[in-house]
Amino acid sequence: MIDRAEEKLRVSCSNGRSDRDQSTTRASMLLLLFALCCALPRAWAEPGAGLRTWTRFARLPYPADKAFLHDTFPSGFAWAAGTAAYQVEGAWQKDGKGKSVWDTFTRGGARVLTGDVGSDSYHNVRADVRALSQLGVTHYRFSLSWPRIFPDGDAEGARNARGVQYYRELLRELRDIGVQPVVTLYHWDLPDSLQRRYGGWNSSELVGLFARYADFCFSTFGDDVKLWITMDNPFVVAWHGYGTGVVAPGVKGDPDMPFRVGHHLLKAHAAAWHLYDEHYRAKQGGKVTIALASHWIKPSSTRLESHQACQCSLDFVLGWFARPLFVDGDYPPCMKRNLTHRLPSFTKEERAYVNGTADFFALSHGPALSFQLINDSLRFGQTEDLDLRMLLYWVHAEYNNPPIFVVESGWFVSGNTKTKDAKHMYYLKRFIMETLKAIRFDRVNVVGYTAWSLLDGFEWYREYGIRRGLFYVDFNSEHLTREPKTSALFYSKLIEKNGFPELPENRPAVGVFPCDFAWGVASNSIQVETTPTQFVDPGVYIWNISDNGKLKRLESVQIPVHRMRHCADYAAIRQQVSEIQAMHVSHFQFSLNWSSVVPTGQISEANNTLLSYYHCFVSELQRANITPVVTLWHHTGKLSSLPAPLEANGGWQSDETVQAFVDYARLCFRRLGAHVKLWITLNEPNEEGLCYAVGHQLLRAHALAWRVYDNEFRKSQGGKASLVLHMDWVEPAFSFSREDVAPANRVLDLRVGWFAEPIFGAGDYPPVMRRWLQQRNTIDLFNYHLPTFSEEDRQLVKGTYDFFAISHFTTSMVYDGVEDKYLYKDSLEVQMISDVTWIMSPRRNSPVVPWGLRKALNWVNSHYKGVPIYVMANGVQEDTARFRDSLRVYYLYNYINEALKAYMLDGVNLKGYFAYAFNDQRDPGFGMYGNVQEEVIVKDSLNHYRNIIDHNGFPAPNSPAQQCLHTPDHCPVCQVLAKQPVVGFISLVGSSVLITLGLVIYYGAKRHK
Repeated sequence: MIDRAEEKLRVSCSNGRSDRDQSTTRASMLLLLFALCCALPRAWAEPGAGLRTWTRFARLPYPADKAFLHDTFPSGFAWAAGTAAYQVEGAWQKDGKGKSVWDTFTRGGARVLTGDVGSDSYHNVRADVRALSQLGVTHYRFSLSWPRIFPDGDAEGARNARGVQYYRELLRELRDIGVQPVVTLYHWDLPDSLQRRYGGWNSSELVGLFARYADFCFSTFGDDVKLWITMDNPFVVAWHGYGTGVVAPGVKGDPDMPFRVGHHLLKAHAAAWHLYDEHYRAKQGGKVTIALASHWIKPSSTRLESHQACQCSLDFVLGWFARPLFVDGDYPPCMKRNLTHRLPSFTKEERAYVNGTADFFALSHGPALSFQLINDSLRFGQTEDLDLRMLLYWVHAEYNNPPIFVVESGWFVSGNTKTKDAKHMYYLKRFIMETLKAIRFDRVNVVGYTAWSLLDGFEWYREYGIRRGLFYVDFNSEHLTREPKTSALFYSKLIEKNGFPELPENRPAVGVFPCDFAWGVASNSIQVETTPTQFVDPGVYIWNISDNGKLKRLESVQIPVHRMRHCADYAAIRQQVSEIQAMHVSHFQFSLNWSSVVPTGQISEANNTLLSYYHCFVSELQRANITPVVTLWHHTGKLSSLPAPLEANGGWQSDETVQAFVDYARLCFRRLGAHVKLWITLNEPNEEGLCYAVGHQLLRAHALAWRVYDNEFRKSQGGKASLVLHMDWVEPAFSFSREDVAPANRVLDLRVGWFAEPIFGAGDYPPVMRRWLQQRNTIDLFNYHLPTFSEEDRQLVKGTYDFFAISHFTTSMVYDGVEDKYLYKDSLEVQMISDVTWIMSPRRNSPVVPWGLRKALNWVNSHYKGVPIYVMANGVQEDTARFRDSLRVYYLYNYINEALKAYMLDGVNLKGYFAYAFNDQRDPGFGMYGNVQEEVIVKDSLNHYRNIIDHNGFPAPNSPAQQCLHTPDHCPVCQVLAKQPVVGFISLVGSSVLITLGLVIYYGAKRHK
């Protein structure tokens, strides 16, 4: 699998040396060309070239660059899983094993748990190999326990034959299943005897001791191992093992010791590399490197100083060890400037000896370091971040494009989590996606990826408080049984497909909506200014030229105004209608303010001035060929939108409020209905936080108002009415079994079915909802009582709709586990989670997930077949100062395209789409019109939305224009002629006769005079 990558390693000039296996008979010209090949990339990737990383990524198109990439990895890509000896092996005193510094460290201080047993891999070789076989990996990274092979740490002393036999058996089992080993010589478990005798890595004696240990391992296991890692994450060993004391051996107190330790670790690695290069490479054909770990850091500002501080942060962690190996054999300039004499120095000979001693770049990334072991001082005032893609690019740029093998990557879940590790699975997906983008978009030479860890085990200084394994280990069972987690199932499927191949549903749809499709824009409210303009103002004004030059009204003078008021006299109406027209929409949806229209709740005391204003607004919309869609009551969360007396008298739980709503609805139908053909009784009554008793009353209020319209106004006004339900999509966090889907179905039934089923279905609440709440009531911890419909109410509510309208903004995922208490919904017993590969919007827990709209539409269609559906609100929040609102442009394009798929491919009876929202003034952060002081700004999203409307969707390039028959303007006479032609004909003839007779009489009388 990695053979091609290894071949690249053989000819790579990134290590600054010619291949020692090249034939000496090659022509000198070819050698010269080869030297030029090495020199040119070095000229491009000068030291410090990684500094350009932050500027480069800041210029990438947002949010398209953050979108999910459907693609596969290169052929021959290495897929691996990994473990470390002390974390998983156990058997700490068995079969002659010596103590490690971790055996001693975990028995000191306040620590109570140890890795004495770990995952007991020492006794479970075949179980571990079966796990690898289930995953389908090509490589397995594991570490040798130095004290298991040499109990006293010295390879010149006695070796432990049974320890050697354990590793021989493991290698044989791997060979039998075709998995290649990636073997680490030292993963933090230094023999304790060397720590006590020499002071551990603080002594230069360990350079020779490590070389002798490496020599034994190369000679003993080298025929089966082609990829060697000398040591893992020397930064953690030096900085935290001999500096902060957070990890073994726990030494602290000498601020200069970490840098001496790092110096010795580099020399020890170089010694082992040269040993392999000189004595084993020709025969065994392997590669040797060191595993270096790093966090990622982002600048706190766009200034060069912040970028340089980020560069310094990476240099102090990763560059500390990477620059000597991959650049010039010396420490980064930032370290030398900051540490001066505290940092050991290399002689010229030592620099040459250390430089180039890595055959590929082994990179570790994850919670062993990120956000855990990076001190504030190492951040240099900048912000730590998780971005494997940018880190890969930085390594690529800083170290002259070396082949990179990600030898540790992943995340963690809490120690209480069992097999449903959704958080780990989605972080794994994110890091693999970032690796794929680094390969495809950034041309980074990544040759392999290692998911960490194969098994749950002892997690260093965090003990058993977290789990990182792909396989769950039951630490309480006799044989520490292994069971695949959801992350293991995901990883195995991903390996099988070699990435994320594009599926037909991932491609944008090409096509158009029907000719009568309703294109709209929604607003929670409109601007209301009931003061008329100067055309009907009786006041007299003079210029105040001696002061500020403004008009001054003469309070005692008025002139009679004989001109009648017109709706166009309201400047606010003219401006809003003009702006709506400019969007090219056919519909505009807004909400009335019940508490303002009827402040006391009594329609006899209605605000007629406001009603007249609303009447003018809808009539002016209609004059502009824009269909008004009017909402009677808009749920506003904790803020009451009821008239104050009704709120004080029990709110929606009172039958008085229900009746008052019906009276208010009748008033609005009567006063505005001539111009309103689409009514919304209630907007989003199914929002979280409303108790079921209130929901029951809201259903009755809607049904009574709908019946009023149906019985009293539909025939004369010809409109339609329904309600809008909030319907963000809910996806199973994983769907490897039928049980995984149940939590998502439960949430949809209790959130959407709560109102949909009584109205659009059987006239009662969903059976799943009733059973679930009855079960919850037996716990008797909360009030989960669900009211019961009387037969009269059932018949009242059922069928009170003309269409199904939803507001949809985002998607979330659920599963029936507990990981994050802040996102756990106790009433539903589900854990909410987001896929961290989704594009995140500024609004908390509102990622951009276009396909969620298509799934929501299909859910409605599958439950209520053929019902006409309107997407009555769909939008995303963005910074109000961003007039080039690229996130909203991306959002609208992709969500509308998913709506087109639902219409074209799935047969959903989709009647209209309303973008949310009209402007920032009424809906801050959501508007397509912005405001700077008094100036109205047209955002980019408005132009893009208008373009989609003008094309009625997404027609194929160069396709003929859609042919739509022109719909005549509203004509009452025409309707009479069409519906009752005989009556219409007689009426016309009669009218003509009357007009003719009148003219004859008039002119006859005139002639007589």
